[in-house]
Amino acid sequence: MRIPFGTISVTARSKELINEILTTNRLSSGKYVREFEKRFAELVGAREAVAVSTGTDADALALAVLYDYGAKRNDEIIIPALSFVATGNAVLQAGFIPVFADIDVNTLNIDPAKIEERITEKTKAIMPVHLMGKPADMDAIFGIAHKYNLYVIGDAAEAHGAVYKGKNVAVCGDMAAYSLYVAHIISTVEGGIVTTDDAGFAEIMRSLRSHGRACKCESCVLNRTSGYCNKRFGNGENHDIRFIFERIGFSAKMNELEAAIGIGNLDIYDDILKKRRDNLYYLLDKFQAFDPHIVTIRKESYEDIGPHALPIIIRENPRFDRPKLANFMEERGIDTRTLFSSIPTQCAGFDFLGYKKGDFPNAEYIGNYGLHVGVHQDLSRPECDYILNAIRDFLNTYV
Repeated sequence: MRIPFGTISVTARSKELINEILTTNRLSSGKYVREFEKRFAELVGAREAVAVSTGTDADALALAVLYDYGAKRNDEIIIPALSFVATGNAVLQAGFIPVFADIDVNTLNIDPAKIEERITEKTKAIMPVHLMGKPADMDAIFGIAHKYNLYVIGDAAEAHGAVYKGKNVAVCGDMAAYSLYVAHIISTVEGGIVTTDDAGFAEIMRSLRSHGRACKCESCVLNRTSGYCNKRFGNGENHDIRFIFERIGFSAKMNELEAAIGIGNLDIYDDILKKRRDNLYYLLDKFQAFDPHIVTIRKESYEDIGPHALPIIIRENPRFDRPKLANFMEERGIDTRTLFSSIPTQCAGFDFLGYKKGDFPNAEYIGNYGLHVGVHQDLSRPECDYILNAIRDFLNTYV
């Protein structure tokens, strides 16, 4: 049996839309991007959603909004030490300095007890990551943010469908940034999207994704139909609004072909989410049999996990290492991924920040002993049992 890590659903409707888009030659961001944004916002219960070119751009643009509210270059953003490296990259790309806090090894998320000691007069926001779709401890994070007057911007890259105490993580904070990469629950192949209840934030992001230009309407008539825009030359001295740049921006628009695939995913979202969540929760339940050698995260009563993948964590003082487990599973056709790294101490590109090994023991432990495997919608109970049996066979061989 072969079990790939990820999959993508390209529906018949998506293919129809793609053919229509190719026929009309209107490929850049237009009416289908706007349709995708509106439907995504409705799905997660947010007032606004702004589509961009990648999940990393979603993080970076959400952060860059803060310049309009008083932030300065080289101000600080607190993020977890353990995440996909995009979280740290996005902070730097937005012009800020990432300040790292260690994680709770049981949840894989930022440890609120480690946040307050990292706050300085330059701190502007906390960016918790809902890693593997498990919601971070938002009550504790909000308490700290309120105390120090900080923004909360969730990195929800893997957290489609995640719910924390009755609220979708899309609205747990000032903004939430999603990845729409090929292996994620809602995919546009590449892409990202930011949700917010603040219309002002959304307006700024629409400017930021297009070089910081003054054009920032919810729906652009020029993009949709090349029709007449009554705002275009209303800026004095006959200046064209498309060439007025109000802020430092990015080139980060989603295109119509990507939006077409995303719309198809939204059409079948409930089915995708149910299949993936059934797979994940089944595996989480069965994984208890592998303790004390291998463990995973736990679902709490007040949450629903966004079913991105199954984390696999080797317990302390193991009789085997991660490469041996990963190779065993790969030989049986099970595609694995490492469970990321401690960004400041296990990713060489961040050496310039001056952190040293041992500064983030929990993140570094997961960086050395964590794996994850897919739970996607093309898998069902036989594939889940195959994964469980492979791990059982491994433990019978090496323990």
